[in-house]
Amino acid sequence: MQAAVAGFALGFSLILGDRGAERLCPAPGLRNSHVFAVCLTCALSDAVLIAAGVAGFGALVAAVPGIEAAMRVGGAGFLIWYGGRTLHAAWKGGERLEAAPVGAVGLRPALLTCLALTWLNPHVWLDTVVLLGAVSAQYADRLAFALGAMAASFVFFFGLGYGARVLAPVFQSPAAWRVLDVVVGLTMWAIAVKLLLM
Repeated sequence: MQAAVAGFALGFSLILGDRGAERLCPAPGLRNSHVFAVCLTCALSDAVLIAAGVAGFGALVAAVPGIEAAMRVGGAGFLIWYGGRTLHAAWKGGERLEAAPVGAVGLRPALLTCLALTWLNPHVWLDTVVLLGAVSAQYADRLAFALGAMAASFVFFFGLGYGARVLAPVFQSPAAWRVLDVVVGLTMWAIAVKLLLM
């Protein structure tokens, strides 16, 4: 039980502190577009990466320092590009920032964006595979630790995805969408700077 609680606490804090905003901003929930599929994709992706880390891939990455550096630089570049794209959307405004009706965003584009923000972001790999994998080695029951960390991902992403619906009336305003895009874009840039300074 102690290992599971530790895994949950560490997993949740990593998502909340570094990856939640860039992986799943409330847009799917606000638009009522494929919320379950997007949340499930984020959570299952985390679960696969956590399993890889706890199974020992974290030790492999840690043994080859060049891989970690390449992941950090690549991740920073990706976040700078995506943050710039989000900030440009905030500056441009228009229909994209209005709350859309159910199904207005296609399932395939939504899932592809979600997968790209997860699997092409080395910061996610550093958190789930390297960090969680390394910390899990401290516990005799590594399976419980992994399950706790996986549970944190499910709680966070489904809570954020469905909780966003409460804010739907606020985000009927294009101005609110601009503010959200600015916050998400600046968050991505801040994470990119953090990666480059590690």
